[in-house]
Amino acid sequence: MKTLKIAALVVALCLGILGYSYAKPDHPDDQAAIRTLLTNQQTAWNEGNVDAFLEGYWHSDELTFSGSSGVARGFIAVRERYKKSYPDRQTMGKLDFSSLEIRMLGKDAALVLGHWHLAREKGDVGGVFSLVFQRFPEGWRIIHDHTSVVTPASAAKEK
Repeated sequence: MKTLKIAALVVALCLGILGYSYAKPDHPDDQAAIRTLLTNQQTAWNEGNVDAFLEGYWHSDELTFSGSSGVARGFIAVRERYKKSYPDRQTMGKLDFSSLEIRMLGKDAALVLGHWHLAREKGDVGGVFSLVFQRFPEGWRIIHDHTSVVTPASAAKEK
């Protein structure tokens, strides 16, 4: 009888652990912190401040950015890519993020999907992105960015 009680207790404990690990808890504070970081990035971009925009990224050699020109590895390479691609305010334009979807992957990780749009005198451009966030002692940071340009013709085909 004692063995049966211990087995029942072990099963109950395991089910409790499994139930906890598979539950989809809300993370409103984490999602709000990530949204705030993205809002701060958008504001910095629209002020022409690439360095402040980059504060949302992990300052590490392990940071990765994937885009049409390939993969940039490390914070310095990502910063150089942004500064080369957007050398002045006119090229930067006005940034707008939209259709943000935040999916928590655990207590210290999140995936963000969204759309980006640059309104510029020389012509608007936009597309989609996926960002992998990780929580660090200093807060949430982007550890991987995959950004793609989507032309209006491509977007129309998707509908």
